[in-house]
Amino acid sequence: MTDASTLPGQPRGGVLSGPATARAVNVLAPNPSAMTLDGTNTWILSEPDSDLAVVVDPGPLDDGHLRHVVGTAERTGKRVALTLLTHGHPDHAEGAARFAELTGTKVRALDPALRLGDEGLAAGDVVTVGGLELRVVPAPGHTADSLCFHLPADRAVLTGDTVLGRGTTVVAHPDGRLGDYLDTLRRLRSLTVDDGVHTVLPGHGPVLEDAQGAVEFYLAHRAHRLAQVETAVEDGHRTPSEVVAHVYADVDRSLWPAAELSVRAQLEYLREHGLI
Repeated sequence: MTDASTLPGQPRGGVLSGPATARAVNVLAPNPSAMTLDGTNTWILSEPDSDLAVVVDPGPLDDGHLRHVVGTAERTGKRVALTLLTHGHPDHAEGAARFAELTGTKVRALDPALRLGDEGLAAGDVVTVGGLELRVVPAPGHTADSLCFHLPADRAVLTGDTVLGRGTTVVAHPDGRLGDYLDTLRRLRSLTVDDGVHTVLPGHGPVLEDAQGAVEFYLAHRAHRLAQVETAVEDGHRTPSEVVAHVYADVDRSLWPAAELSVRAQLEYLREHGLI
């Protein structure tokens, strides 16, 4: 058995649902799959002495899950006052409109199409609810509308699909772009170095105790994959599907369609930089 402390980011073991930090509680959605890992992490955030809470990523349109999120907050004396989205993929955002009905909250997101209410989210925004402070961090790359949320009081960052608790994420070409994603990872690394962030609260998978280690692993992984793709093209593998079959031969074939999105993003990046 591999010790979790030796894995990238030092993933926390044990049950995924429940308290993760002093201000963050996870409610795991019942939508496990190869792409969503154990399921979507729906985060309830609040100051310990406040009766107001923020929910990040209500998850899929599953009424039982959405009601469970509301009930989890209420059992600790909290009322959900605001809903935020890290990005618009259905496993994170499909249930947002129904959740807003259940809670009477507005939904704030970067993409105007996902918002319910007049306020959106933008880089540099600070969201405050019941004394809780969340800083909006731009995080394009996985998707164009991806955001992270810095929770300074817990020295934590909510990363959506930008950094996962296990494995690596997809750069969802054409909406996602590799250059943007690398910039986002560098921005997150700055949070770990300059702002003392040490905990990753991901959109899927376990909490990571070593945020800097996780981000460094992601940067190294991307550099390695990019070099592999460049070599594959030089060896005559021209189409995205050919590159996937060559570079991702050791990966479960059920994940190849997702890998092809990342390969398309990598090929675009290499062309833009004159490397192929």
